[in-house]
Amino acid sequence: MRFRYILALILVAGSLAAQTAPPAKPAAPAKPVDVAGVWEMTTQSPQGDMTADATFVQDNDKFKFTMSGPGGFEMAGEGTVKGQDLEWTVTISTPQGEFALTYKGKIDGETMSGDVQAGDFGTFPFTAKKKK
Repeated sequence: MRFRYILALILVAGSLAAQTAPPAKPAAPAKPVDVAGVWEMTTQSPQGDMTADATFVQDNDKFKFTMSGPGGFEMAGEGTVKGQDLEWTVTISTPQGEFALTYKGKIDGETMSGDVQAGDFGTFPFTAKKKK
């Protein structure tokens, strides 16, 4: 009888030890996709499609963005990449004051798509294709 009692304690202790194993390590954050390079970007606006080459210089999950805007002025900003999602903001100085464009998109291989929030003027879709 005593032997069965000790055997039961050993089995219960072993079962409890297996259930209290150290927790698994959390999954590593998703590696950001490679956005670096030149992309042909088209923004659809009420004035029509606007297409320009956009350059992204990436450092891990952060990047710098430059593109020629309408009228030839340079647009520049900074953003972040999380997995396949990216977001950046460009601030433009105008005679009426500063104006922010906030881009949010997703990369799928060699293509990118999303929306740009143009201050109080609304949201417009954009697409881009990576140039070779």
